Amino acid sequence: MENSKKSLSYLQYVNKLYERILDEVEVGVHAVDETGKTIIYNKKMMQMESMDLHDVIDKNLLDVFMFKDDQSSTLVQALQEGKETTNVKQTYFNNKGREITTINNTFPIFKDGEIQGAVEIANDVTKLERLMKGNMNIKGTTRFTFDHIIGNSPAIKEVIEFAKRAARTSSYVLIVGETGTGKELFAQSIHNASNRFSAPFISQNCAALPDNLIESLLFGTKRGAFTGAVDSPGLFEQANGGTLLLDEINSLNLNLQAKLLRVLQEKMIRRVGDTKDTSVDVRVIANINEDPIDAIANDHLRKDLYYRLGVVTLFVPPLRDRKEDIPLLVKHFIEKYNNRFQMNVKGLSEEVTRSFMEYDWLGNVRELEHIIEAAMNIIMDEEEIQYAHLPFQYRSKMQMKEMMIPLSTVDHFIKESNDVTVPLKDQMELFERSYIEHVLKKNDFNISKSANLLGLSRQSLQYRMKKLNIESN
Repeated sequence: MENSKKSLSYLQYVNKLYERILDEVEVGVHAVDETGKTIIYNKKMMQMESMDLHDVIDKNLLDVFMFKDDQSSTLVQALQEGKETTNVKQTYFNNKGREITTINNTFPIFKDGEIQGAVEIANDVTKLERLMKGNMNIKGTTRFTFDHIIGNSPAIKEVIEFAKRAARTSSYVLIVGETGTGKELFAQSIHNASNRFSAPFISQNCAALPDNLIESLLFGTKRGAFTGAVDSPGLFEQANGGTLLLDEINSLNLNLQAKLLRVLQEKMIRRVGDTKDTSVDVRVIANINEDPIDAIANDHLRKDLYYRLGVVTLFVPPLRDRKEDIPLLVKHFIEKYNNRFQMNVKGLSEEVTRSFMEYDWLGNVRELEHIIEAAMNIIMDEEEIQYAHLPFQYRSKMQMKEMMIPLSTVDHFIKESNDVTVPLKDQMELFERSYIEHVLKKNDFNISKSANLLGLSRQSLQYRMKKLNIESN
């Protein structure tokens, strides 16, 4: 009797150990008995399928999950047909109607030649597919045309004219511009003005995915190329006949840039793990957020890829170089958020208008839109956006800008030196003294406030004032 108790206790221990191991592995494990009833369902599988244990355990598989008409459960196939499958992609739905996609390895369990159950080991690709879809823009959402690009400044009108000319051909285009300048507006406008407008437009942010995924995403995969790989077309095949926009092309590693160059030159792609090439007809538009020459010098961009892509190169100007367009942009964004928020804001106060024209706009048009949106979230019954409605970060930057010594002061130091060369240390001390005096005067010699603006502690500022013989007035 005692030995029987010990054996039972040991079996319980082993079962608990198996359960713990199954819950720690990074793959989903789902096992059914000969009737199709679930007997093993580990924690990873619960996460992948967004299900609780009690929703699945001891229930028939087909009572819980739904499968598309053209697909059947790989577990059911293993159970009914004794069929073993490897690296099969399967899409199905949980009991809440949520779509699940997995890569499955499924095999039947035999005892004395009879099927006693089946086990499925699954890898989750649902999150990966959502991530890819979230970073892709497929035809149907290409809503921008040249009419949507706002501005009458010579700088922006020149780029629009060059882009319209480029739309007549199928040459590759490189669009250069800082973040927030509207590079994708130009890319979509070129596509919609070209003879490819009815074909797919796909955009992919190259910085959004790791290198080991971006290659498979661009060129596709051959089943069996690696664990979980299935036959899947890449973005080049999906964009065939249309346009592929590669955003932040300078974030691709140089080896992948070399493979991209081959595709651009030969108009042929080879899926990862495949041995044959497939021809593609795709117009590539690439965006880059730094000067191409700097990107080449810093090993962010291959020189040969730049020459291949830059058949047509468009330089989208930053907002600070076309400030005359700010009133038009402001009007557009106010109308946009009036409609969205059911408001009736008329415009900007004179103080805000003046501030906008003085600001440097390092975030460009996108930053301007965000500031307008933020202000209209604060505004109450006023008809104008007042300075107090602007975001704190913007007002802080403007305050710091007011504290800055103008460049004319630097020129003054250079002119004072004339032909006399002084040690750099002495010149830096002279500049530091003038700058600290400038900030102190702006703040009525309030030590604490000045120190905060200078990024110094109160004690550190007082030490510098004493060292540089600056009187506290």
